[in-house]
Amino acid sequence: MKELELKYGCNPNQKPSRIFMEEGELPITVLNGKPGYINFMDALNGWQLVKELKAATDLPAAASFKHVSPAGAAVGLPLSDTLKKIYWVDDLGELSPLACAYARARGADRMSSFGDFISLSDVCDVPTAKMIKREVSDGIIAPGYEPEALEILKQKKKGNYNIIQIDENYRPAAVEHKQVYGITFEQGRNELKIDGNLFANVVTEKKEMPEQAKRDLSIAMITLKYTQSNSVCYVADGQAIGIGAGQQSRIHCTRLAGNKADNWFLRQAPQVLGLQFVDKLGRADRDNAIDVYISDDYMDVLADGVWEHTFQVKPEVFTKEEKRAWLDRMENVALGSDAFFPFGDNIERARRSGVKYIAQPGGSIRDDNVIEACNKYGMVMAFTGIRLFHH
Repeated sequence: MKELELKYGCNPNQKPSRIFMEEGELPITVLNGKPGYINFMDALNGWQLVKELKAATDLPAAASFKHVSPAGAAVGLPLSDTLKKIYWVDDLGELSPLACAYARARGADRMSSFGDFISLSDVCDVPTAKMIKREVSDGIIAPGYEPEALEILKQKKKGNYNIIQIDENYRPAAVEHKQVYGITFEQGRNELKIDGNLFANVVTEKKEMPEQAKRDLSIAMITLKYTQSNSVCYVADGQAIGIGAGQQSRIHCTRLAGNKADNWFLRQAPQVLGLQFVDKLGRADRDNAIDVYISDDYMDVLADGVWEHTFQVKPEVFTKEEKRAWLDRMENVALGSDAFFPFGDNIERARRSGVKYIAQPGGSIRDDNVIEACNKYGMVMAFTGIRLFHH
């Protein structure tokens, strides 16, 4: 198949719409549903991300995309009992490494992942399909599907769930093109290989960077490679825990991603794990309630006449002091930035979310100030010399 006609482009008024190959055939096959323009944008960006994550870590990888940026990305490390609980997968029994990868990718920022497009590095297996079946999602791309897994996924959205298979051996042309306002842009594809070797130039007083930190920094930088710039990514234990995308200011990226990382960690606090929800409250409603409960707007779910609709027992307020005490337990978090940090305020914000390892291009006239801030807090920072803007 050389081309595929789409219902419309980014918006319903943008017609006609299609995807096509100027040479050769499309490397994808639609197995179910009718994916749209944005679906394919998410799918193809996500596929590149997970393919590179697997190449860098030798672990199955998954990504959860929304509006052409990842809401989460992760590799298939085992889940603790706490993570299984906050990701709502503690009732699914034994999970495959690929299922663990998607649970992590979806669970990093469940609010943003609602209605996501999923990318998997490996053939979709039954445990992963069972997990996906009960989540609100627009579609999936993978290099293949086990027969039973495919039948499970086909049941979603009344049989209209978008399922795409991609040829894992496909290699795009070295030069890529896009049009803006009728003008064609051309550039070489970003074929930068990201692995632990990218972090050899450590510029801080502390130099030690264990292999786990290099793995997490690799995950951060590969995620940023396919995230709308400006972008910053916090990673812990093999998964992105906070992604700040598309901000005009670097510090706003760092704050946004840091707040998401904080929310991920706050979900693991005893105050949140102990919440008793009313029967039959859906996962999305539980996610919404938790998000409000740990925010400054907690009274929106704790007010009399309101909490009864969500909780069996009225929770105690999770105070600002209690939240800060819990967040102070975060440690060994890795942070990547797609361009240099222009000011030390980014380091100050990163410290409050447990960041110890940092990778950024370097090259700012204020590099000394940023290095000094890292030294102040005993952080390890590497200059990669490589910018990773994505638009």
